[in-house]
Amino acid sequence: MKKSERIKDKAFPYLMCLPALILFIVFVLLPFFTGAYTSFHKWDGYGEMTWTGLENYRFVIEDDVFWLAMKNTAVYAVLVTIVKNVLALGLALLLVRKTPGTTLFRTGIYMPVMMSYVVIGILWVWIYNPTFGLLNKMLSALGLDSWIVGWLSDPKYALLSVVWVDIWKWTGYHMVLYAAGLQGIPKTLYEAAEMDGANIWRRFWAITVPQLNSTIVVNVLMSLTGAFVSNYDIVSIMTGGGPFHKTEVSLTYIMTTAFKYSNMGKASAMSMLLFVFVFVFGFLQLRAMTHEESYD
Repeated sequence: MKKSERIKDKAFPYLMCLPALILFIVFVLLPFFTGAYTSFHKWDGYGEMTWTGLENYRFVIEDDVFWLAMKNTAVYAVLVTIVKNVLALGLALLLVRKTPGTTLFRTGIYMPVMMSYVVIGILWVWIYNPTFGLLNKMLSALGLDSWIVGWLSDPKYALLSVVWVDIWKWTGYHMVLYAAGLQGIPKTLYEAAEMDGANIWRRFWAITVPQLNSTIVVNVLMSLTGAFVSNYDIVSIMTGGGPFHKTEVSLTYIMTTAFKYSNMGKASAMSMLLFVFVFVFGFLQLRAMTHEESYD
């Protein structure tokens, strides 16, 4: 081959990656470093920046609402991750079997994934409405009037109500991933275990869970990161962070600080702290979940 042709062959893979690299730099790296720079300044988003050093971080650390929002975010992420993955795996175990109506049922569960947060938020605000909402009407019809509450206005239930909507939306997505992982497990393993007298629970813990280890890791990490950094839309639409900041998550408070109070510096400092928290939390989670696999 000619030298020019060899250069073209070596450069081709890099050229193919170049568009993705440019998008990553423009929409990820550049905003990140811009936010980090802004966090050391006082800025309303329009005028000139004024250097303040670590002053914004001091304000954030002393802000009780921010830490309440971080607590709500952590609770939100843990609940969503656990419930969503348990439900998704359970549904996947049921749906991998060839039974009548499986395709229709699977489509119905996956349908919320294709709906936008705006549509889902409006839909569930109507369902949760304390006066004419479908949920309270159903409880009343069943004679469970004592269970009727203001699902989005009562501080005791508001966060849990929003968490359930997130679970309802994304369970179908994780179900599909689990179903794909289950279909990749050799049936001979189950047949051999059944011949050895292993019951269904023993086969689940000894075969299914180890074989799905990589799928579980991916689903858990996607659930955690999604709950930490993608919960703004649903919370903003359904509650706006209320009542009494009981559903305030870090992203809604950051957006409020930035655009309602025009304090870009403090909002950027919050974003940097959130990034560090999510990075450390995700790293420790990944390390814990892959430790046994790497040890083997």
